[in-house]
Amino acid sequence: MRAASRALRRTPSRALTLGTSPFLATRTWPGSAWAGKSSFPSCAQSRTGLRIAASQQRQFSTPTNSGSSGSSGSENPALSDDDLSGERKWSTPLAKQLGAAIQTTGPVPLASYMRMCLTADIGGYYTGALEEGRDQFGLKGDFVTSPEISQVFGELCGIWYVAEWMAQGRRSQGVELIEVGPGRGTLMDDMLRTIQRFPDMANSIDAVYMVEASVELRMAQKNLLCGEDAPMSESKVGYHSVCKHSALPIVWTETIKSIPVAPEKTPFIMAHEFFDALPIHAFELVSVPPTQTTARTPTDTSSPSSKTSHPTLQWRELMVSPTPPGSTHASLRTPTSQSHDTPPPDFQLTLAKAPTRHALYLPESSPRYRSLKTTVGPGALLEICPDAALYAADFAARIGGSPQHPKPQPSGAALILDYGPGDGTIPTNSLRGISRHRRVSPFAEPGLTDLSADVDFAALAESATRASEGVEVHGPVAQADFLELMGIRERVEMLARAMGNATAAGTTQEDATKAVEDVKKAWGRLVDRGPNGMGKIYKALAILPENEGRRRPVGFGGDVVGA
Repeated sequence: MRAASRALRRTPSRALTLGTSPFLATRTWPGSAWAGKSSFPSCAQSRTGLRIAASQQRQFSTPTNSGSSGSSGSENPALSDDDLSGERKWSTPLAKQLGAAIQTTGPVPLASYMRMCLTADIGGYYTGALEEGRDQFGLKGDFVTSPEISQVFGELCGIWYVAEWMAQGRRSQGVELIEVGPGRGTLMDDMLRTIQRFPDMANSIDAVYMVEASVELRMAQKNLLCGEDAPMSESKVGYHSVCKHSALPIVWTETIKSIPVAPEKTPFIMAHEFFDALPIHAFELVSVPPTQTTARTPTDTSSPSSKTSHPTLQWRELMVSPTPPGSTHASLRTPTSQSHDTPPPDFQLTLAKAPTRHALYLPESSPRYRSLKTTVGPGALLEICPDAALYAADFAARIGGSPQHPKPQPSGAALILDYGPGDGTIPTNSLRGISRHRRVSPFAEPGLTDLSADVDFAALAESATRASEGVEVHGPVAQADFLELMGIRERVEMLARAMGNATAAGTTQEDATKAVEDVKKAWGRLVDRGPNGMGKIYKALAILPENEGRRRPVGFGGDVVGA
């Protein structure tokens, strides 16, 4: 494959008017409640959540501190036995559990902290930590999802897959729809309702796969997609039911690895606000004085150590340690915007005294990371998400094949919608905490706070093209550009005309006018290009079969082909 065709393609804007099609009907909702719990499959299974209050770049809420060293060799204000025996007042049971673990093992990587906060068996954010009557989604929760802001969002995503199916030859069978991090199932419901308007594609779909480990969320998704009375059966692959839109089978799996890989399949994969919830590792580049530097190799039979004559640069991992007992927001320098009425953070970031195993490997895994030693130097910060690389590689292998799973004719596509820098910048200091639609410290009230971090889209592209020679990557492009090219303006205008006709809608003129205002307001939120607007900070990235860049996908500067 030519090197140029595997490059990250940044595409200009071109008009697309798919949204003018009259087949897109208004969303209808079943009368089912959502249980409101979740957990990640394997590495992680993200919620599908647009964090309205989290739309800004945020700094870590606490500075690195010096203190006594734990067993990992990190700077850490160590816990005393009195702290664990009840003298210290932890904000949540999970915080106390984390404190006890750190007392035993020493400071833990940020990724371990995030994973435990989000998915711990007892007290994890997605595994039952929230009090009764609350959930993570919606106005009563911590964040609002893009599909819930407007049905048009899911409709246009469905149209995107229809356009790709057309462009790739209108396969009559073997198509799979896969969503990771399905949330309530709202996005897939809107997509399936839209795809049903294209019978040829709808009939080509063999199955829908929902990657979701949470029992409660699986049931909520089943109720929405299949109906409350629809049975759910278990097999070796996962849990099965039948879609209410057709006789289409829907399969729930706890991890994407449970979904069979076959060369004759055409997978269309959706990842909406999935990657932002995967745990990250954070590093800082430090200059180590010669007197503190030793060099040794496993095969060295001479002197066990040797001192260097010049300072060297080393990556040190930022670890999570407890804050000193009795800490306040003021003593921890918590930003005023994050203090609110929450208790002071239980934990803080500290810098490891020596390179951890992650620091020895991860910052050296990409030329982008290695270049920071020369372009930035001491003080450079770096965030890396190994789980994101694994998922991007899995998507690419399913679409383009891999040495383990050859695919003579690549097919399918992955659409990734998330937030993060779109110019290739490596994320730094992007860990954020959200509770009840407000910014809070990511180290406050563990288990009650949603955690997320910016997505490194360039790293996703690098992982995808490295995993498979049969794929190419397009984007990232701003969400506003993607949605406008997909026809959001035309679709909203069509909905507004239908809703504004009170007689046809069977409602009062006052209600009809309000409905029109609501749909236009939702449209504005999705494409807002302000400094913290969704249309600007959210990006779209596509993974497609490699075609030497001859065809751009719709939404990324391409036109509809094969219609």
